[in-house]
Order: sequence, then C-alpha cells, then structure tokens
Amino acid sequence: MSWSARRVSALVAAVVTLAASTTLANRVLPGWAYPVCGVVAALVLVALGRVAGCSWADLGLSSVRRPALVGLAGAALVAVVFGIALAVPGLRTVYQDGRVGDPDFAQLLWLTCGRILFGTVLIEEIAFRGVLPGLLGATDERWSWPPILWSAALFGLWHALPALAIGRNAAVHAVFGATPVVVLQVLAMAAAGVAGIFLHWWRHLGRGVLASVLVHFTTNAGGLTLAVAMR
Repeated sequence: MSWSARRVSALVAAVVTLAASTTLANRVLPGWAYPVCGVVAALVLVALGRVAGCSWADLGLSSVRRPALVGLAGAALVAVVFGIALAVPGLRTVYQDGRVGDPDFAQLLWLTCGRILFGTVLIEEIAFRGVLPGLLGATDERWSWPPILWSAALFGLWHALPALAIGRNAAVHAVFGATPVVVLQVLAMAAAGVAGIFLHWWRHLGRGVLASVLVHFTTNAGGLTLAVAMR
C-alpha cells in the first residue's frame, strides 16, 4: 500500500476523532447525547476515509445483500449461544451485571436501539471494521493481519474507559474479585481486541461492515436484554 501524506493525515485525524468521541461520550455529554455523538463521529470517519482515497468497498460500505445475509447468520449463532447460557444454570452469572440497573420496557428499548445501536455498534463498526482497516490497507479480497491487528489493538484501547466498570459483572467478580481495577481494565481491553478480530472476520466473510454490525448488535443488545431479564 502506498502511504500518501493524505492517508497518513486521515489516519491521525481518525484516531483523534475517536479519542475525542469516547471522552465526550463517557465523561462529558449527557446520556441522551451518547448516540448522537456516535453518529456524528461515524460520519466524520467515513468522510476522512473518502478524502484519503478509500473506496466504498475499502470502507465496507459498498453492498448490502451479502453482508446482511452473513450478518443474520452470525446473529442466529449468537442467539443459539444465548439460549445455551439460559439453559445451563452455571452460565447465567455471565449475564448478571450490576451496570444494567432496573430499566422498564421503554428504557430498555432506548438502551438497545438508541445507545447500543447508534452510540456503540455503529461508531465501533464504522471505525474499527471499516475506516481504520481501510486506511491501513485491509481489503476484502484477502485477509491481511497487520491492518486487522492494528485496528483490533485500537479497538481494545477504545474500551479503556468502559472497562473501568467491568468488575460489576457477577461472573467477572466471582473469578477476579480481588484483582486490582487496573489489571481488570487491561484484561478487558485485551478481550475487546480479540473480539475485534472476530468481528472483522464477519465483516471479511460478508464483504461489508453490515455483517459485523448485525453480529455486534445482537451480542450487545441480547446480552443486555438477558441481564435485565435475570436481574
């Protein structure tokens, strides 16, 4: 891949945009603005990718049908995993999370279809499975580890602030209860990086970001719904 000054500048601007976005969303803005921040940041990132010379295919935004079918297949697999977790009592603690509170139906709808879909999934998939891999040289024609690993590493760093509350999950507390918060934070960030590689595989298989969006949304929204149901 040819590294032009325009592409390098776009990459730096994308990282700065993400750093500003996660800081604003997690530390500055009110809750209602969380998805708005995600949508605005996603649009800025797509614009940066296009200005840098990335095609729509490079960004994972060139098609719908195949990514949708592959994403729905992935979402079905996630649903099966949730079903197994519900059927096995020993696995239910994974979804007992003190961070979910006690939302009613309307609040749950807002959390899943507002905050999670637009404030979390959209920005993360556009950024870490679309724009950043595209700027780093990833293509759908072949699997290329360097851009995927770099994007996954940045995805892990992106979770630095949210990871501070990971200890409130019952399963995590049961296993790592006496572990210092900073260690839990690093472990959570590493786990997010691994998840980023997995999600990129769905994007690669589906030839589009929509595939990983559907898998990611089902995982997060489904997990939250189960956590609320088992509170």
